[in-house]
Amino acid sequence: MTPKTPGTDLARHSRAVRWAVGVGAAVMVAIGLVLMFLLTLATNNRALYERNYAWLFGVNVVVALLLLAVLAWMGLRLAARLRRGRFGSRLLVKLAAIFALVGLAPGLLIYVVSYQFVSRSIESWFDVKVEGALDAGVSLARATLETQASETAARARAATAQLAQVPNAAAGLVLERIRDQLGATDVVLWGASGQLLASAGQSRFSLNPERLSSQQLRTVRQQNAVAQIEGLDDVAAPASVADARVKAIATVSESSLGLLVEPRFLQVTVPLPPVLVANAIAVQEANREYQERALARDGLRRMYIGTLTLSLFLAVFAAVLLAVVLGNQLARPLLVLAEGVREVAAGNLSPKAALQSRDELGGLTRSFALMTEQLADARGAVEKSMGALDAARERLQTIMDNLTAGIIVLDAEGRVRSSNPGATRILRAPMAAYEGRPLAEVPGLADFGAAVQRQFDAFLTHQGHHGLEHWQQSFELHASPNGVAHHATSLVARGAQLPDAARLLVFDDISEMVSAQRAQAWGEVARRLAHEIKNPLTPIQLSAERLEMKLSGKLPVPEQAMLTKSVRTIVDQVDAMKRLVNEFRDYARLPAAELLPLDLNALITDVLHLYEADNAPVPVLAELDARCPSIQGDAQQLRQVVHNLVQNAQDATEQAAAASGEPIPPVRIQTAWSERSGRVRLTVSDSGSGFPAHILQRAFEPYVTTKVRGTGLGLAVVKKIADEHGARVDMANRVEDGRVRGAQVSLSFATGHTVAS
Repeated sequence: MTPKTPGTDLARHSRAVRWAVGVGAAVMVAIGLVLMFLLTLATNNRALYERNYAWLFGVNVVVALLLLAVLAWMGLRLAARLRRGRFGSRLLVKLAAIFALVGLAPGLLIYVVSYQFVSRSIESWFDVKVEGALDAGVSLARATLETQASETAARARAATAQLAQVPNAAAGLVLERIRDQLGATDVVLWGASGQLLASAGQSRFSLNPERLSSQQLRTVRQQNAVAQIEGLDDVAAPASVADARVKAIATVSESSLGLLVEPRFLQVTVPLPPVLVANAIAVQEANREYQERALARDGLRRMYIGTLTLSLFLAVFAAVLLAVVLGNQLARPLLVLAEGVREVAAGNLSPKAALQSRDELGGLTRSFALMTEQLADARGAVEKSMGALDAARERLQTIMDNLTAGIIVLDAEGRVRSSNPGATRILRAPMAAYEGRPLAEVPGLADFGAAVQRQFDAFLTHQGHHGLEHWQQSFELHASPNGVAHHATSLVARGAQLPDAARLLVFDDISEMVSAQRAQAWGEVARRLAHEIKNPLTPIQLSAERLEMKLSGKLPVPEQAMLTKSVRTIVDQVDAMKRLVNEFRDYARLPAAELLPLDLNALITDVLHLYEADNAPVPVLAELDARCPSIQGDAQQLRQVVHNLVQNAQDATEQAAAASGEPIPPVRIQTAWSERSGRVRLTVSDSGSGFPAHILQRAFEPYVTTKVRGTGLGLAVVKKIADEHGARVDMANRVEDGRVRGAQVSLSFATGHTVAS
């Protein structure tokens, strides 16, 4: 499915609006045509207008109500937009009001003018002079027709003289002559009883011609001649003009005066002139219509004014509707731009809607959308660069956090800006808590901070002469006032200046390195001492024993006792010196370990046979983990490690018990298997007084011991053998309830599988 975008929705909405505008315009045009048709009917066919006026008026009222409903709906929408405070609502209302005013003002002006014009025009139609002129025209037409009828009657009476001596049988020829003389269409001779005697013209072909009525006969006898106009009864018929005629009837004078002579009557039908008939009919119709409209002038005025009012309403409604629609069309690009500007101001640079119209506002929306896209691309590039920078910073921070060396960034006044965990570990001070404060104010680092500040000042002062980019210096921290480094930390520090005038201090703890160098130096000293001292010890012992043998029995008893005591002292001291020399030799010439699979539990069990209750003043309690796998080790050297640790633990436990007078607790030797780390741990713990703090820092260095008669080489040998086996050595005091209850030494060995892998 294609995802919807603001541009797609906007295009769809624009098409819908255009469709609505088109339909509305079509409806308005249709309504206008209907109104034009209605006005045309009112001018040309009043009867048809009057018949359909109510229906047309109702249709227009319904359309007006629909437009009013649409306007009300749009007004409610605008009011709702205003209440919600939607952006652009006031602009849309203002534009709609302006367009509506532009359409309403001319409409009202035209309505007022049209109203006055219609009212005055209708009144002017029914002027007195017009009415008099129409009456005069009707009278003139009537008089003209009556004159025409009188003339026709007179001529017919004059023509009867030609029939006075003519019998009925010969009357046909005379009638033809009379018809030609009078221009008649039909000439008929009737008898006294109404029978047809003779005819000429159209009646001759009629089987049943129209007879004279008794009333007509009496009238003719009384007046001798009568005339009447026929064919003008139905003036609306188109054939009435051609059928209009004057029918004249005259009595035929007889020459004989006999009583038996019946009177005859001459009927002459003469057509009226068509022009005269048409003019008379037109004048009569105009007068009749004038009289009808004069009687209905108020209704006509209401019709015209109602039509104009309805036209005004429709025009105003259409104008307001089009004003709202066109105002919306005009305001939409501005609203799109305003909404886009607000989103950009809020940081939203997503693709913006753009109108596809070809006007300036459409081009402005497209330009704004293009600008927003460019801004989004630029921000994406910046974010990508910032992401890369952050990633590089995180990598650098990760590297700094995992460095064994300490790193501190200082400003020009020696205040701490930042530090890494290595600095906290080496300096044994919470450096993060002292950011923004001078390094010299950190507890225990006053001398170190002052020395570092002096080094930086001297370096920057003479940098132009020596041309070096950094300085390097060794420092001793936590040293005792008398110069004995009980738990001192040896540092080598390097300083450099950063580009922003900050100062970079990098330092590392070289205490173990110094200790290793010291152990190596002591090993060399021990090797030389063992070589130089061991050689004269045997001759000294032999010489003392020979003196005792030679002088034995030759001296008095007191001198003999002194000799024996002196020789014994020499021999004992020589033996002690030999043991010391042997320890020197063992430490200096410790052979390389031969790592083979070894069962540590079996080795410990074998060694502990020498420390059974009958042979040791301090009991040894073994707690061996049966799950321990074989390790890679040298059995001889690990045996020496177990001996040294157990002997030291027994000595410490016995010394503490003698000092406190309490029963002697056992020494514990334990093994444990850790599946998680895959290592075997050997732990020897005692119940002595523990290690002093300064001893814990240098316990594995040669000649560092807490025993009065110790040589200080036991733990040094243990450390050296552990290094040969790749084991980790940990030493700590056992603390219970806040008191030191003894010490423990742990060695962590890798298994055979771990080493092989």
